[in-house]
Amino acid sequence: MAKNIVLNYVRFKRQGEMEFSEDSTVSKLMLLFIMEKMEIPLTENSIIDICTSRNDWMNYMECKDVLYQLTEANFVYKTERKGDTEERYTITYEGQNCLEHFYLRIPAELREQITEYAKENRAHFKRSQEYVADYMKENDGSYTVVMKIKSSTIGQNMFELRIKTPSRQSAIEACKNWREKAHLVYEYVYETLINF
Repeated sequence: MAKNIVLNYVRFKRQGEMEFSEDSTVSKLMLLFIMEKMEIPLTENSIIDICTSRNDWMNYMECKDVLYQLTEANFVYKTERKGDTEERYTITYEGQNCLEHFYLRIPAELREQITEYAKENRAHFKRSQEYVADYMKENDGSYTVVMKIKSSTIGQNMFELRIKTPSRQSAIEACKNWREKAHLVYEYVYETLINF
């Protein structure tokens, strides 16, 4: 019995202690590993999407619980930036230190999957978090599309563009195109308006 209790818990020493049950240890280390490999702050929705919908590495409730516990233990930092509607999460020094010591507990095959997934999808998640677009219906029946490029470092809008469209479908299309072409629009406007 005592042997099982010892095997069921791992303690990470730091300012306060954080206790992990064996069942959740891999999930916590996996989430830290994902954050390290993605190399960008992620919204909660992005984290849940990566871990549950896209890869089935854990279920929704487990993902939310693991994220909460890692945040409470200061292994993950939640940014609260002015003007952002969603907080972003990033791995802390303590989280990196923990991962460095215990990452071998994550099965090698899973580490390879996460590394490959991060390489292939980092740019997509960066765009989806930094290139934001939404639309609203106006009284005259037209739609206003608001497109923004948010800075990942300063938490403010670097660029904002508003256009009117005649239909909901054209507004949806503009939002979709913005996520793929925002960098081209920004580059064109910047080079056209700013003399070097």
